[in-house]
Amino acid sequence: MSVGTSREPGTGAGHPRDSEAGDPDADPAGPGLVLDDLPDGLVVADAHGLVVRFNAAAARITARPAADVLGRPLAEALPLEDLEGRRWWQLTDPYGGLAIRTRQPERNLLLPGGREVLVSARYVRVRPGGPVRRVVVCLRDTEARRRTERSHAELIATVAHELRSPLTSVKGFTATLLAKWERFTDDQKRLMLETVDADADRVTRLIAELLDISRIDSGRLEVRRQPVDIGAAVGRHIQAYVAAGQPADRFLLRIEHPLPALWADPDKIDQVLSNLLENAVRHGEGTVTIEITPSASPREGEEAGTSVTVSDEGPGIPEESMNRVFTRFWRGSKRGGTGLGLYIVKGIVEAHGGVITVGRAPSGGALFRFTLPVALPAYLV
Repeated sequence: MSVGTSREPGTGAGHPRDSEAGDPDADPAGPGLVLDDLPDGLVVADAHGLVVRFNAAAARITARPAADVLGRPLAEALPLEDLEGRRWWQLTDPYGGLAIRTRQPERNLLLPGGREVLVSARYVRVRPGGPVRRVVVCLRDTEARRRTERSHAELIATVAHELRSPLTSVKGFTATLLAKWERFTDDQKRLMLETVDADADRVTRLIAELLDISRIDSGRLEVRRQPVDIGAAVGRHIQAYVAAGQPADRFLLRIEHPLPALWADPDKIDQVLSNLLENAVRHGEGTVTIEITPSASPREGEEAGTSVTVSDEGPGIPEESMNRVFTRFWRGSKRGGTGLGLYIVKGIVEAHGGVITVGRAPSGGALFRFTLPVALPAYLV
């Protein structure tokens, strides 16, 4: 409902209170503002404690139409309880409580049925210490906050699970070696120490992922731009896989020349390439194709960019999962991983001013394409 159409009970249809110049009860939202456009629920009660404003968001959050609420006492229209089951309006007593109180800070309260909402209130007085002329209540749905809390809880649970396995191994092998060093042959000692070293690397990688997530979420991921030969970087990753036992003919690298000069953070671009190639090798099948081509820049005001496409010939990603690929904890299969890699990849690409997409390759497998602007470092701009 818009200001000027809602009236306090007893007000003439042709004389909305809000139009009276100097009226201390003039609408708190100000003339011309449509209350139904506000994203938060807004409930306003007059000097007598009767509801005179109840916007669309408040109706949605409380599941009560405005027509059933306007003109009713605030405590009946908005029957709130604290988390201990006590009636909030009786506890706070806005009209008869402390005369110096002007607000109630945001807190979690319960609607009938147990639905949790975030509530804050302001007491509008005609003068400091005077009687309350209006109570303005703001309601917010807690679902977004709950999603964030669940995401944090999932992150903690995932980290705890991923850390427990390697740390248990490290503890077990080191304790065994310390207690029974003389009983093992040199080959047995080497095998156990190599296992400890690999598990320590796994813990280090996980901690690095957590630091990256923290920087991405807070917008503090630093990009130190240097000239990057993207073709050579991909070639190094392919050589590492071949040295580790992958057949050389499993990889196909195509580079379209000439490529524009690319300025990016080489370590972070290596991290992006490592994640995408690892996904293709681990979860895909057949030939892994990497194509590097010049393209339009994803950033306005720049003409040139560089695109890198990584695709495989595996089963691909189901259509219904496409929109979740770059979220935390998404796993394409049950074959290991924390589900954080692609979330970090997206954050790194976007920190460079680029974009990344996922789709289906012509062969039916997964296809990831990221495009980076060929931006210069700040000191050369």
